[in-house]
Amino acid sequence: MTVSQALIEFLAHQWTVDGDLRERTIAGTFGIFGHGNVAGIGQALLQAAETEAGSMPFFQARNEQAMVHQSVGYARMHRRRGTLASAASVGPGAANMLTGAALATANRLPALLLVSDTFATRVADPVLQQLEHPHDPGIQVSEAFRPLSRFFDRVQRPEQLFSIALGAMRVLTDPAETGAVTIALPEDVQAEMLDVPVEFLADREWHIRRPPPERGPLSRAVEAIGGARRPLLVAGGGVIYSGAEDALREFAEATGIPVATTQAGGGSLPWDHPLNLGGVGATGSAAANAIAAEADVIIGIGTRYSDFTTASRTAFQHEGVRFVNVNVASFDAYKHGSQLPVIADARATLVELRTALDGQRVAAEHAWHAQNVKSDWDTQVDRAFEPTGGELPGQPEIIGTINAAMAPEDVIIQAAGSLPGDLQKLWRVRDPLGYHVEYAFSCMGYEIAGGLGAKRGLLALGDDRDVVVMVGDGSYLMLHTELLTAVAERIKLIVVIIQNHGYASIGHLSETVGSQRFGTRYRYAEPADGDRAKATFERGEFLPVDLAANARSYGVDVIDIKPGPDALQELSEAIGTAKAADGPTVIHINSDPFVYAPDGHGWWDVPVAETSEVESTRAARAEYLEQQQLQRPLIG
Repeated sequence: MTVSQALIEFLAHQWTVDGDLRERTIAGTFGIFGHGNVAGIGQALLQAAETEAGSMPFFQARNEQAMVHQSVGYARMHRRRGTLASAASVGPGAANMLTGAALATANRLPALLLVSDTFATRVADPVLQQLEHPHDPGIQVSEAFRPLSRFFDRVQRPEQLFSIALGAMRVLTDPAETGAVTIALPEDVQAEMLDVPVEFLADREWHIRRPPPERGPLSRAVEAIGGARRPLLVAGGGVIYSGAEDALREFAEATGIPVATTQAGGGSLPWDHPLNLGGVGATGSAAANAIAAEADVIIGIGTRYSDFTTASRTAFQHEGVRFVNVNVASFDAYKHGSQLPVIADARATLVELRTALDGQRVAAEHAWHAQNVKSDWDTQVDRAFEPTGGELPGQPEIIGTINAAMAPEDVIIQAAGSLPGDLQKLWRVRDPLGYHVEYAFSCMGYEIAGGLGAKRGLLALGDDRDVVVMVGDGSYLMLHTELLTAVAERIKLIVVIIQNHGYASIGHLSETVGSQRFGTRYRYAEPADGDRAKATFERGEFLPVDLAANARSYGVDVIDIKPGPDALQELSEAIGTAKAADGPTVIHINSDPFVYAPDGHGWWDVPVAETSEVESTRAARAEYLEQQQLQRPLIG
């Protein structure tokens, strides 16, 4: 076989086992072919399709970055048990996947990248699209994947394939190590022949590790939680990936400990569960942040504690606050100086904690306070959802309308801009898989590709629930070509484009740091005094871009909602129409970017210029210094 043929057949026989669940680890391969892989991986995929149809499904894509995004969306819906491979050609094709690799690794979600490389023999140096470094001729685009990948290796000789492929699979299926896994394949080696042991091509099972907590760390955690007066549990993505939502609910109900969620942990508890305070941190709810500020013990379950979760280390203000960090990865378990790390599976640990704390409940005063702040916050969200009847609805009203029109099991997809913050505050999640906001890398352009991957993942599970992508015009313009992929495969996807003529999130942030929304508006450049060198985008007319027409050009059904007092009613009806459709639908609606969600009292550390001739910047600096005093340099 050739190296490529052996690799594709090997991947077709890899299985992930998680308890009673068994599924293909690599369910299919994306590919965009060029001279670097058309005769290697491309030929191998053709051969697989002709000799054993369905053994390794092939999917087209329109952008290499989007291939990886689809893999990540797929992996999220499969709780990291399965993913997809992405094959790119040499040079720019490979470079296009770098953003996707970083996103997969940042989110701790598996994605396999088959990156083409230049000739290992260097028989035709330099080839088309090859980098040339005089000080190191061996450096190629593939080297850039090293810091972005959880595993990287290059098949320099055909015989290396066996150990490299097995090493790649080990990392893809390890919950503590997973992320982007990159195998670099020189274009000549891809097509070289080798003798392949039959054992290499046989079915192989990779059992996901679910380590129980060790006795010592568990007992110390139990002591800390049992002695806490105002504990708070922070549920992260590890709860979802471990399938621990039932164990979380049972633990919370048994102890009365209130629960806050991270972006990745959204869906750990239904929004209306009495103990669910909502998102915590910079874009969290006022309820979760109020309890976090007073908590003396934080029980972090499967969270990596990003700066948004900790509100840049200002969320947890109790002088003696301690952290019980439960995580399968020691890297995350030891964060914030914790002396109470529990390096174990989330579900297994929650079960053990519930047993060990049997009969113990939080003080009535703490429970009452948590219930009150939750009730207050729910009332604020209700008000934010109320239609104002304006020509342009605000984003909170749009979110409320879409939320109400979707089924409880439907999935919302988002990644960047002002929507992640508003969704964490406002979206009422009713299903463990119903909320996927990619916020580790917060990548503009992830939404449509990630949503398509999520829908693929659900269909592979026999689950036909709807996936709704919400995307601002800024993110849409970054990467919208996978709409054509949805059309080509007749995959039902609902995309809501919220048009506000600029970068709404950064525009708002720009105001808070005294930069007056500079450079965040989509307007014509207006020369000052006829001098193009002095052109500004701050005062010109809005650009005449027609995103509805752009989407329609791909062949999707488009519902274009015009501004007016009935826009929200039309939006609700449009969601219903899209849900009844068989293929992809895009809904376009204009919004008022100056209508904000209720204040959750979180802070995010974005440094303000220390000196400035601009008055607004000087004022922002003074406020920044005041907030900065609440930061804790090391907490544990």
